[in-house]
Amino acid sequence: MTEQQTKQIAPETLLSQDISAFVPHKAPMILVTRIIKHQPDSLTTEVEITEQSAYFSQQLNGVPNYVGIEYMAQSIAALAGVEAHLIEDKIRVGFLLGTRKLSMMQPTYLLNNTYQVDVTRLYQEASGLAVFDCQITLDNEIIASANVNVFQPQDTQAYINETLST
Repeated sequence: MTEQQTKQIAPETLLSQDISAFVPHKAPMILVTRIIKHQPDSLTTEVEITEQSAYFSQQLNGVPNYVGIEYMAQSIAALAGVEAHLIEDKIRVGFLLGTRKLSMMQPTYLLNNTYQVDVTRLYQEASGLAVFDCQITLDNEIIASANVNVFQPQDTQAYINETLST
């Protein structure tokens, strides 16, 4: 992305589209409910916890906290998807490489709660390697946070083929 492309702010009409328009996932593996805010280099999504949520546990009355990493990753993917829409590019697959400074303040994302996931790009190389600051909040209280490392190649299939041949 050029600096000019990442400085655009998505219009509400774009953000109001179904989340599936922005992530390279298909149901039932789309875990993020909706996009609520976009700024250059950042995005806020919501995750509603229902009994139909992926990974919902009756025993926990919610979703285990480790799924929060995927909430963060899918919110990063949604940011990439919004940016792709803004320049009329295709949605690309990205890879979650790992996290640093991971903190989880509760064991479960509880039933009937709606969590906000904020992702902000800290760094990105032309190669597609990027680092994001991520926070999951409930009523403005931080529930989880991490720096998430991701990689989004320009040509996913070529990258996979190259990786398999080495």
